[in-house]
Amino acid sequence: MNTAISIENLCKTYPRSWGGAPTPAVNDVSLSISEGETFGFIGPNGAGKSTTIKILTGVLRASSGRAELFGRDVALPAARTGLGYVPENPSVYDFLTPLEILRMGMHLHRTRVDDETRHCLGWLDRFGLAHVANKTVRSFSKGMTQRVALAHALAIKPRLLILDEPLSGLDPVGRKDVVDILDEFRRGGGTLFFSSHVLHDVEAIADRFGLIHRGKLLTIRSPQEIVADQADRYVVRYRASAPVVASEELRSGVYVLEAGAADLAAVIATVQASGGTVQDVHPKVSLETVFFRTIAASPDGDA
Repeated sequence: MNTAISIENLCKTYPRSWGGAPTPAVNDVSLSISEGETFGFIGPNGAGKSTTIKILTGVLRASSGRAELFGRDVALPAARTGLGYVPENPSVYDFLTPLEILRMGMHLHRTRVDDETRHCLGWLDRFGLAHVANKTVRSFSKGMTQRVALAHALAIKPRLLILDEPLSGLDPVGRKDVVDILDEFRRGGGTLFFSSHVLHDVEAIADRFGLIHRGKLLTIRSPQEIVADQADRYVVRYRASAPVVASEELRSGVYVLEAGAADLAAVIATVQASGGTVQDVHPKVSLETVFFRTIAASPDGDA
């Protein structure tokens, strides 16, 4: 399988004011992503996610190391052929309409289709924007502007999508629609590299994820490995008039608690003996748990 993104010993430092030591934003990161793979890039604010993405897209130059897209150095314009990119805070020409923005993107990327207008309107419709296709963007909300940028990135028929916080500013309905579209892109063979703070969505669509903290890539895992790591933990959901042992209330009369495999039978018996009704028991599989455990175990975990 061909490699879509290759990063070796990538470093980016920023000079500090008043003669202080340089600040490392990305510190010796190495990573390889295959064509057709969906890779989620997660980490706290300031971890180095956006800096890495800006290097991959040619917005920033690395201080040292190497980064390539489809075997071409990211410094070369040709490396960005077939690349759809949406930054965390997309800036679009607000005096243009969504239809004009998509058509402009297709011309810049030399994307050829039989009917350009119909093609662009089709993508605007997918993102719920067909009814404002000919209105200027300056009147749009942040979420609508985000969807215009995403429609623009997909309208050029990319083979690689690089998205920095693509779900930022979207309401729950918009977020679900975008996740479904990105999953469809993945199933169609496209390569997706995206950062996100919404760990549930990363877990839902990523083939693998990388956790970066203070510029260092701490771990690269798959959902299957998460399941293996947490095979001994379970979540019990039950109904009761009052909570039993250490529980969290989901809503009135419904509680959840976590138990280890060795204690599971005793916990269920306690709930039932107290008059509670067990609704379901399922393994605890959570990217969020891995996220906090990995950061806590890192050298800077106490920071």
